[in-house]
Amino acid sequence: MNNSVDGTITIKQLRGFVAIAEVGSFAEACERLHVSQPALSVSIRKLEQASGGLLFARSTRSVELTPEGQQFLPVAKRLLADWGEGFEDLRQLFTLQRGKLTIAAMPSYASNCLPKVLTDYGQQFSNITLTVQDIIMEEVISAVQSGRVELGITFKPNRLDGVDFSPLFTDRFIAIIPADHPLASKQNISVNDLFKEPLVALNRGSSARLWVDQLIAKSECKAPQIFEAFQLTTVGAMVAAGVGVALVPALCGKQMQSLGAVCRPISGPSIERQVGIFTRRRHALSAPAQAMVRLLQQH
Repeated sequence: MNNSVDGTITIKQLRGFVAIAEVGSFAEACERLHVSQPALSVSIRKLEQASGGLLFARSTRSVELTPEGQQFLPVAKRLLADWGEGFEDLRQLFTLQRGKLTIAAMPSYASNCLPKVLTDYGQQFSNITLTVQDIIMEEVISAVQSGRVELGITFKPNRLDGVDFSPLFTDRFIAIIPADHPLASKQNISVNDLFKEPLVALNRGSSARLWVDQLIAKSECKAPQIFEAFQLTTVGAMVAAGVGVALVPALCGKQMQSLGAVCRPISGPSIERQVGIFTRRRHALSAPAQAMVRLLQQH
């Protein structure tokens, strides 16, 4: 018997073959599958054409498997089982019953804002394995660009290379000062007052340091003495110890207070930057990532 044109075997054909083999009757197989007998006959004929020979020996009274059909039956059952398991795995991924998600966030957001989001996410999607990388802004964007993480959360940079940005909120930097410093008595502090004091800042090369340097250049003050640190928590601890004053994102204000520093708003010019979600350009998000984006936007 000649092969079919493309040799394609379908799940429908396999189900029909197994049903007939198990009940030994086209009529009973039709009842089990809820199909008409002509439709089932056509399906089996196409399966035999694709296979290259007869799978059933038919007579007016019975339908029996040929030797080739008997050998193929366990294979067909295994294929149907694999299909069912594979489709169920896929369904669970789309319905968030299983899966994994890796995101990256700058430490100031990861420690101050993200925990509430993660709590809600864990309660709603308890079967999703979630990994959070708390890394500096530049590394967040690099991780998204390379595909190491699906989502990144940080300040918007001056350039968006290979990533898309969805804003969440705008952060205005605040002043932090030692508790016993004369400026602590003021409710609002200008950058001119701030830059007359020794300044604790993030290391050169970081975007936050660049923004601080730009603000210093625009101010009426000469460049202050600067002490550098690599983490905002270290900046806060140094300020609390009396090393100097600092400009930090408002979103980490509570963290700075817990370290012993005093937070004050800046009157006049300050640093304002959008915080948002970064995704890899022209790459679809998984269902777990889409759910995380919705929660981030809600919060």
